[in-house]
Amino acid sequence: MSPKKETYDKQQVLVDVEGRTLKISSLDKVLYPRTGTTKGEVLNYYAQVAPVLLPHLADRAVTRIRWPHGVEDMSFFEKNTPPGTPSWVRTVTVPTTGSRSGKGDGVITFPIVEDLATLTWLVNLAALELHVHQWTVGRNGRPRNADRLVIDLDPGEPAGLHECCQVALMVREILAERGLHGRPVTSGSKGLHLYADLPKRLPSDDSTALAKEVAEELQREHPQLVTATMTKSKRSGKVFLDWSQNAGSKTTISPYSLRGKERPYVATPVSWDEVEAGAEDPESLGQFRFDEVLARVAERGDLFSS
Repeated sequence: MSPKKETYDKQQVLVDVEGRTLKISSLDKVLYPRTGTTKGEVLNYYAQVAPVLLPHLADRAVTRIRWPHGVEDMSFFEKNTPPGTPSWVRTVTVPTTGSRSGKGDGVITFPIVEDLATLTWLVNLAALELHVHQWTVGRNGRPRNADRLVIDLDPGEPAGLHECCQVALMVREILAERGLHGRPVTSGSKGLHLYADLPKRLPSDDSTALAKEVAEELQREHPQLVTATMTKSKRSGKVFLDWSQNAGSKTTISPYSLRGKERPYVATPVSWDEVEAGAEDPESLGQFRFDEVLARVAERGDLFSS
């Protein structure tokens, strides 16, 4: 559903979003100069895609990347809830990595995005990118063990999405051998993400070890195409299988989130048929803009849930 406009002036709009009154500002501000995409259009995208996006944010702490003056200006990561956070926004307070290991006592208070009002509030702050962990929190506010695995296929030039598709098919086979069903998502940047639900929750160290095992197996079998090594100088022409995003402190862009790139690309769930086509023909699969994603959802529903 789209927010309902109530009043308007040059700077601000009051909208009712599912019973919450929000002040939305600078609707005509251009956030993507290359395409002229405005903040109002970004808000409209998130409002329309919310029915398929929100289930993938449910019960997950959300880290945001904000571009207050557009994607050609400075951005910043934001984990803690900002000053002025509405009282109705659900939050979760978790210990930092250092405090979990006994080296500190820090905590982070994240927002949980479980409704359109919270989503709209964050997007109004120019939070274009929404990143989540591979674990959820319970209603008691405590982080649970990981419920899914993610492998980020990141191509090193001159490799690109075509090579990522080829490697994704290999990853699919290895995951299937372990009883896991992979689901592909174009990253909205250069590569692909592969997700797999875990049959039982695992500590993040264990899910990280599993992802690393998959990456290193493929590196041994296809050393000219695949690397599991973090060193950037060793990635040229190869696809880096980033297993580290399963660490408890790491996050990955959520399916259906916009990216802060020169164009309004989206992390987009795709079918395995599309990945297979992309492995054959470099021109058959690319990154999707937000308008294309809305059309795909209207026609095909949420491929990530299928």
